[in-house]
Amino acid sequence: MNIKTIKYRFKKKNTIGKQEIQSSIKVLKTGDLSGFMASRNQGFLGGPQVRKFEKKLEKFYNVKYAISVNSWTSGLITIIGSLDVEPGDEIIVTPWTMCATVTAILHWNCIPIFADINYEDYCIDPEIIKKKITNRTKAIIAVDIFGYPAQIDKIRKIIKKKDIKIISDNAQAPYAFYKNKISGTNSDIGGFSFNYHKHINTGEGGAIITNSKRLAQRSRLIRNHGEAAVLNNKKLLNNILGYNFRLGEIEAAIGIEQYKKLKKIVSKRQKLCRKLTKGLSKLEGLVLPKESPQRTHNYYIYPITLSEKILKRFSRSTIIKHLETDGVQGLISGYEVVHKFPMIEHKIAYGTKGFPWNINKKNLKKGKIICKNAEKLHERSFIGIEVCLYELSNKDIELIIKSFYKIWKKLKL
Repeated sequence: MNIKTIKYRFKKKNTIGKQEIQSSIKVLKTGDLSGFMASRNQGFLGGPQVRKFEKKLEKFYNVKYAISVNSWTSGLITIIGSLDVEPGDEIIVTPWTMCATVTAILHWNCIPIFADINYEDYCIDPEIIKKKITNRTKAIIAVDIFGYPAQIDKIRKIIKKKDIKIISDNAQAPYAFYKNKISGTNSDIGGFSFNYHKHINTGEGGAIITNSKRLAQRSRLIRNHGEAAVLNNKKLLNNILGYNFRLGEIEAAIGIEQYKKLKKIVSKRQKLCRKLTKGLSKLEGLVLPKESPQRTHNYYIYPITLSEKILKRFSRSTIIKHLETDGVQGLISGYEVVHKFPMIEHKIAYGTKGFPWNINKKNLKKGKIICKNAEKLHERSFIGIEVCLYELSNKDIELIIKSFYKIWKKLKL
């Protein structure tokens, strides 16, 4: 009789406690759930909780400006708009990301230019970025995928003396370090997601961080309807299309309390995932995440790549099926390959009326974009464990390790 290694459900992650509840009630009692107004006073910048939250973010990340938004998708749209982009401008981006990173580019009628990922760390490959830069390149979006920082210094060397901005998408990495700086603070502009399954959350929400006064001012305008009432600077108002991307007072109050817990939450996740890496390191055919003091991991998802030696004998789906049958939870096969989305492929093939996409033919195969590493990982070799969904314990990690060894032994891997 085959007895499951893990016979229970992992505990669901919940970072909300008494402090967040009390803070929310306090806001509710005031009756002022939003303080935003289109005016030339503090109301344009939001209510007291929003402004307090942003000050806390500025201090936490040691940046000059933090701008809260009602989602990180809103944040990405805002950031790209803050760059003075025009239709037809190109923005280099990874295909291995959540779709909003790319649809935010399309929103401004800009062209996403896909640069493949590095097979080892899943981040955008700086060497491939080199080949994608043209005189129309406006920015590069570097995504800290799964909580692992993109190599910003290498990207910066590539664009030295070029008028190209670096955008950090740190949605999954709120407290990762790259060369002794918190990731997101070493680019021109970046930010974080406070969606419910991130390390900390406000339900929905996000924040932009930058040291550029101009980018901060334009971001605040876009967040609040682009209202011309607040200033008479025509340069700042140029090409501004504004929205209601404003964060509420309750969400901001929750965010203030959540940030008090962030370091502890990240540290605990790191310890558990490092234990998982150590435990799985003796198994044949697994490429496991790497860390160093110079490049730390936040582990939104715990990433694993199966070697060709393993895949010659068993498919990824077979291995996942065995692990799930044995009780392992949160497994995913593949991630995102945004360049393969029907909307993107349609635009590549047909363009938009009056606005053709001029994609370098070297990057196409039968009219389609090629990103070999992302495609291979998605279709064949990548397995992720969604540690973001659970409040994992040492016991849970030990049993996951035990299950992997059991399946490897069963399949004679």
